[in-house]
Amino acid sequence: MAKEPDNDSVLKSLRAYAGLLKYSNVKHILASGGYREPESVMNPVTSQAADNSSKQPVPQNFAEYEMPEKKSSKRSEGSLTAIDGGREAAPSSADAPAGSLELFSLNDEAAQYGSLDALKEVTMKCTRCILANGRANVVFGEGAADARLMFIGEGPGEQEDIKGRPFVGRAGQLLDKMILAMGFKREEVYIANIVKCRPPQNRAPLPDEEAACLPYLRAQISFIKPKIIVLLGAVAMKVLLQTNAGISQVRGKFLDYHGYTTMPTFHPAFLLRNPAKKKESWEDLRKVITFLKES
Repeated sequence: MAKEPDNDSVLKSLRAYAGLLKYSNVKHILASGGYREPESVMNPVTSQAADNSSKQPVPQNFAEYEMPEKKSSKRSEGSLTAIDGGREAAPSSADAPAGSLELFSLNDEAAQYGSLDALKEVTMKCTRCILANGRANVVFGEGAADARLMFIGEGPGEQEDIKGRPFVGRAGQLLDKMILAMGFKREEVYIANIVKCRPPQNRAPLPDEEAACLPYLRAQISFIKPKIIVLLGAVAMKVLLQTNAGISQVRGKFLDYHGYTTMPTFHPAFLLRNPAKKKESWEDLRKVITFLKES
């Protein structure tokens, strides 16, 4: 009678198989139970922060929002714990958080580069997909290498391609105001995209283009170790969280990505076309502020 494989053998087999899927999006299965709001967001009766939100007027410009008092950015490496169905997952991103099927580790993605600077050097010469043929510049990302707050968008536009920097066009100007309204300066956060080269005519990235770039982004996240990641728009949300849900269904919820807490919200470009949605986006960002204060 054949002997059943032990757990260690199964795990080794899964990780070996994961090597074959390195450039593929592996579906990240979230635990049932959804998400848990920080206490000051969940309880509007006892929370002063939540109570004040109902009294604030809704301005037309993010720069008009009152900037909250900012907490010190000092933190210890590996201190992030994911919010998962009301339970805290293991702080190490090398361990699979409860309720997920993790066939690779973000730390494994970063290990081959050694540092964020080394990763950037490799990325700037990348020719993995067809987007390399039409780019003016690789838009690697920018900000504090130890940022507690990270923003991930879809991909570079025309101005970003010209300047080699993320979010510097009209949508970037609005993102700057959103960051200031949260009590941060742009240089204190980290900003990146799903793909690092501009898709033609600013179209959405194709699956093979996303898959080619994702290892770079995963390594970036591992090096920076943000406390929370704000996913800007449907593309960033769908690619990382592997869901077909619309951004309106998912925005405002804390969701796990390999042990990192994420908050999907509307893309600044969408807000420029739909100013009335700024109120909902600000509600999402206020949850992020509260989360950072309580972390």
